[in-house]
Amino acid sequence: MRLIIGGAYQGKLEYAKKTYGIEEGWIDGRSCGWMEIADCCGIHHFHEYVKRMILAEPEMGADGGTQIFRFCTEDLTLLEEQAQEFSAWLFQVNPALTIVSNELGYGIVPMEKEDRLWREAVGRICTGLAAKADEVVRVICGLGMRLK
Repeated sequence: MRLIIGGAYQGKLEYAKKTYGIEEGWIDGRSCGWMEIADCCGIHHFHEYVKRMILAEPEMGADGGTQIFRFCTEDLTLLEEQAQEFSAWLFQVNPALTIVSNELGYGIVPMEKEDRLWREAVGRICTGLAAKADEVVRVICGLGMRLK
């Protein structure tokens, strides 16, 4: 598993495509279903996927099962447990996955509670993913800095 992080509009997806030779097989976290993660090569806008898993109604899978992860942002202890379980699940179902996510922890703290909790959820989930990932890269201005 690979985790590519960085600020908005820093060229993370293009970096991942070129560096790892993954032109096809990407899903978009803004619109993908949870079951698509198992079969894709990479997911970009992962931070938006997390937002959808906080706000969305349960989604039915092709096998008739409902999505197995919805994140509770009201209880930070529970959120931490969910983040660890979710990162373990991702690693189990798709260990070769490349994840591209914006870093949300920099800049002005959002005024809206929901946005602060979303930022917290993304941070905790990406921390869990980084611990399991074979490689973690931060992209700035299209240039990757290998962190792990």
